[in-house]
Amino acid sequence: PVFAGMKGSAIENFSCVIYNIFLMNCTWQAGRDAPADTQYFLYWQKSRDEEEMECELYIKDENGRNMGCIFQNVSIGIEKAYFLVNGSSKDSLIQFYDEYIDLYKIEVLTAPLNVTAHCTRDSTGCIITWHPPLTSHVENTKCFQYEISIQNK
Repeated sequence: PVFAGMKGSAIENFSCVIYNIFLMNCTWQAGRDAPADTQYFLYWQKSRDEEEMECELYIKDENGRNMGCIFQNVSIGIEKAYFLVNGSSKDSLIQFYDEYIDLYKIEVLTAPLNVTAHCTRDSTGCIITWHPPLTSHVENTKCFQYEISIQNK
């Protein structure tokens, strides 16, 4: 496909992560050959049925260039979300970058809740209990797998 815009002007290293259940952070780097005055804008669409929305809270570098975005109240759906970053410059056309992402794959889960350990002096050892972590989309807590690392006995 032929992309309008100067070669090397599209953003690079785009990545997003969902944390604290409903916050999403996306970051990128300016295109290697983008003019110095290039400004980037991020749009996303949670699913085909939903409206495309521009970032409301940009993360800026020291020159005031948008280098990321923080989204609030993000919920994870079953469809891939669509992300588009385009740019503008007085000097030349800027190539756009787009990507479809499964949001559940980029969620950093919170730690399990109410972790307790009851240890006895005899050989029965310890009983460790916890509740599943909070998440915006997993209804079935059987989906979780846990690993316990005991540092010293």
